[in-house]
Amino acid sequence: MNRGYLSVKVIRRTAMALISGAVLLASNPAQSQTVSNDTGFDLQDQLTIPLDSTIQREARNEADVLLRLGGEAKRQANLQKAIAYWQQALDLYQKIGDFEGQGLAYNYIGLAYADLGRFPQAEESLRRRLGVARFLQDFQGQIYALNNVGTVLVQSNDLNAAQESFAEALTIARTVGDREGEGLSLSNLGLVAARAGDYLEAIKQYKAAITLRRRLGDPLGEANTRNNLGDAYFAIASYKDAIGSYRYTLQLAQDSQDISNQFRALRGLAKSYSIIGPDLLAIRYLNQHLALAQEQESLSRELVTLRLFAEFYLARGNVLKAKQFYEQAIALANAIGETQQEALLRNQLAQLLYDRGE
Repeated sequence: MNRGYLSVKVIRRTAMALISGAVLLASNPAQSQTVSNDTGFDLQDQLTIPLDSTIQREARNEADVLLRLGGEAKRQANLQKAIAYWQQALDLYQKIGDFEGQGLAYNYIGLAYADLGRFPQAEESLRRRLGVARFLQDFQGQIYALNNVGTVLVQSNDLNAAQESFAEALTIARTVGDREGEGLSLSNLGLVAARAGDYLEAIKQYKAAITLRRRLGDPLGEANTRNNLGDAYFAIASYKDAIGSYRYTLQLAQDSQDISNQFRALRGLAKSYSIIGPDLLAIRYLNQHLALAQEQESLSRELVTLRLFAEFYLARGNVLKAKQFYEQAIALANAIGETQQEALLRNQLAQLLYDRGE
């Protein structure tokens, strides 16, 4: 969900963040949302902060370059290298007292650690980013930092602390009239409620967030929240409502070329129709999921589709077809090095064969 790269000046001046989805758990498609300052830098376009010496100006220039190099490393999926660059930039910003630069670096580092699953380090960096925002009285920065901290806490399964973080962000957003921040915080509060099993409260929060995000013309945020709403309806077996939410999301995501939310909506539709029928629609959406995965050259999502096909046919007693899809999924998992998935699929196939007496 990476967005494009903006200049340091734009990011620093507005302190606004682009919204991106962060998958909380591989087994749970529901998404919280974080501020993803995935930005690149026009080194000719910097914030004009008076510096005391040529040495300080040169240090800031070097730090900005390091931020850009970190962004390039992240695009290449080399998060460890990205963190190393951003840490060097942070050290320079600290030496010259550039708090805005420190806030950016802390944010990048925290989100990268979260992507790596290193949640204690992620939380520490993001709380430091929050501290910088408070020192600067940057209310938007506080809203988004609190949402990032909350997201990491959800990933760490500390739901009470996550709720407190999102609620504080919501209070600030409403106080300063930041509607985008309010929608983000409401959506994330809905996710916490869903993770706690309070799906009715989650639905209430999601609907409030959707109203704001639709008014703001935020299709990415709205699609993410609508998928979460569909997941909440699915969890309480309100499958027709889930289908309605997923179908709206799919159209919205297709119109805005939001690939991630297209995949989520297609999976939701396939699972819902698998339960209430007709089977032809479940197969239709699984085929669309497979076609999109192949179009995007996403072997991991193609693997998901093969597994879902296997589970679909197994639930209908079509053992031969289920076996064929399990075998295809195992071969693909092996080819792309998904060892955990391969082991899981082999166990499921072994159980299937055992039940048949083979």
